[in-house]
Amino acid sequence: MTSTVRPARTTGAVKRPGRWVALSVLVLAVLLVAVDATVLGLATPYISEDLNPSGTQLLWIGDVYSFVIAGLLVSMGSLGDRIGRKRILLGGATAFGALSVLNAYATTPETMILARALLGVAGATLMPATLALIRNIFHDPRERSLAVGVWGATASAGTAVGPIVGGFLLEHFWWGSVFLINLPVMAVLVLVGIRTLPESRNPHPGPWDLSSVLLSLAGVIGLVYAVKEAATHGLTPTSLGAGLLGAAALYGFVHRQLTMPVPLLDMRLFRRRGFSGAVLADLLTVLGMSGLVFFLSQYLQLVQDRRPFEAGLAELPAAVGAVTAGLVAGRAARRFSVRAVVSGGLAAVGVALAALTTLRESTGYPVLGTALLVVGVGAGFSFTVTADVILSSVPKDQAGAASAVSETAYELGAALGIALLGSIVTGVYRGFPGPSGTPAGAHESLGAAVEAAAHLSPHRAEALLDAARDSFVHGLHLASGAGAAVLLTASAAAWFLLRDQTLEGAG
Repeated sequence: MTSTVRPARTTGAVKRPGRWVALSVLVLAVLLVAVDATVLGLATPYISEDLNPSGTQLLWIGDVYSFVIAGLLVSMGSLGDRIGRKRILLGGATAFGALSVLNAYATTPETMILARALLGVAGATLMPATLALIRNIFHDPRERSLAVGVWGATASAGTAVGPIVGGFLLEHFWWGSVFLINLPVMAVLVLVGIRTLPESRNPHPGPWDLSSVLLSLAGVIGLVYAVKEAATHGLTPTSLGAGLLGAAALYGFVHRQLTMPVPLLDMRLFRRRGFSGAVLADLLTVLGMSGLVFFLSQYLQLVQDRRPFEAGLAELPAAVGAVTAGLVAGRAARRFSVRAVVSGGLAAVGVALAALTTLRESTGYPVLGTALLVVGVGAGFSFTVTADVILSSVPKDQAGAASAVSETAYELGAALGIALLGSIVTGVYRGFPGPSGTPAGAHESLGAAVEAAAHLSPHRAEALLDAARDSFVHGLHLASGAGAAVLLTASAAAWFLLRDQTLEGAG
């Protein structure tokens, strides 16, 4: 028995009026989350200067949002299946806007950490609800593929728009403006969404089990925290304890789902090879790419001396490629095959990452821009088709929980990738041979080295920056090579796991 999805019978009657207007509301929610996920990196130096957080507090400011959102995605996706996806989407968007104000006007590191955590709770309601509503609004499988492509293209565009908008705002306003930009988007989303989005839910939902929610939250946060802690400080009792706690909680979560009459997440979904293969492909893809995304902004600004706005523009080809590929991915998967498009896309990203192992401080932009374009095209094909496979593999009633699994794989892959590949860059960087009198803090990060150089004589500052940049680029080479290996492995896995998988409406 294969995981091939049987083509659905489609007629004009199943095409809901106003569905494209409804889609425009859903992509606004995606844009909200995607932009917020990218602007913080640019704003971190300004937040650090203004709020003066400790090193640990600064890490929590950067990480707590992803910790909370990863831990709550499955729970919030399941909650949307139960109480209504429109209700949880609009409620979450309203909370997201209000909490953005709290982030913008935080006056202490503790307030900022709390605001970012609460923003993660609101953000966890948005992404699963948008995909689940697409599954329930678009009954025609070909239209749904296009809608998923638009959804994915918006996420990619938001990731690129974030640094550009953030760079512009940071050059002209204070750092809180990068959060206030969420307000007009949220206002349009809620006002238009109330009128255009249909409500949908699981007609037989069962209870929302609080024990499962807590186990899921503890499991994912424990695991992600353990990986990040181990990458930063090595295997310590703290990281080992967090990892064991997370693993135990996830085991308890799975066991509870298998024994409940109506589980929070139906674990039998993973028996479907197409579903499992798509989720695994997403996780490995993000894991392999996250190191590039995380360190590329530093390379552009601190190695090549680009301004924040210019650095944001430099990353635009990845979004252009992803948007273009996402819009035609469904058609390509039906013409060729799901596994050919997904596997080919991942292989292209792997080759582009391998090409980045040749980067130097003086590398011209055409080389970097071409590599980013290929990364975007490959990722656009892969992510769009795997999202379509995941949605098509489950009943409409479970669309929220299934979408949340996909998003959790994305968040978990990002956390693991930044931790593992980031540890490669950080480990290589810290060993650079600085000139005599180099402050110890300069070995912590390239940003710290640039700041330290400003207080040295010109000759010593130049020597420090040359050594620090060379070491950082060398670390980036190794991380890009490791990412390329992960992507090529993911390509091979997708080729086998997605065998015989087709999209609805193929043939």
